[in-house]
Amino acid sequence: MRIALLGYGKMGRMVEQAAVQAGLEVVCVIDPFAGSRGEITDADVCIDFSEPGAVIDNIGRVASHRLSMVVGTTGWYDRIDEVRRLVEESGIGLVYGSNFSVGVNLMFKVVRYASELFSRFPSYDPFIEEAHHKFKKDAPSGTAIFLRRIVEKEFSRDVPTASTRAGFIPGAHTVGFDSEADTLAISHTARSRAGFAEGAVIAARWIAGRKGLYEFSEVIDELH
Repeated sequence: MRIALLGYGKMGRMVEQAAVQAGLEVVCVIDPFAGSRGEITDADVCIDFSEPGAVIDNIGRVASHRLSMVVGTTGWYDRIDEVRRLVEESGIGLVYGSNFSVGVNLMFKVVRYASELFSRFPSYDPFIEEAHHKFKKDAPSGTAIFLRRIVEKEFSRDVPTASTRAGFIPGAHTVGFDSEADTLAISHTARSRAGFAEGAVIAARWIAGRKGLYEFSEVIDELH
């Protein structure tokens, strides 16, 4: 399988390493700052880890070439309906996700079950805390927003979400349920970005030859 990378920052480079280790060929890199090489039309799947402001244009470009796509960039979900239309009209396959870590996606399942249980007891209040490196632009993170959506669906009320941007934290997320008597917390901490890159490669293999818009958790559901 041949891959094009849209965005060649830290994540883009890690995806390249993960792709090569998985036996995939990186035939194109597009980045206005780090430089570009190769032709996007030589790729089977494009993987985007660019920046929020570039995502919609990148999706449009990929769709115009009828190529499959994986989008790991967050901060654009307010335009998801526009993306869905692009995907449907072009007939491509696209996987997006707030987090491509397998561990985080399994956390989503645990949090969904815990929220259903705790919502039966009015003495518990849910909360979410997340922390990332100082260079991350969107806050709260896409992962925190996805977690909040899960919890709010069960509790039917707003869930307070706190964000920290400091240092070089790869990513940490906690969902807690607090009462006067006790607290239960479910946490995930990324040790590096390698897990995100490996997940993106898994998604690229999965989406090749498929059509439609998918969230990465759907990929995990099918694989496991």
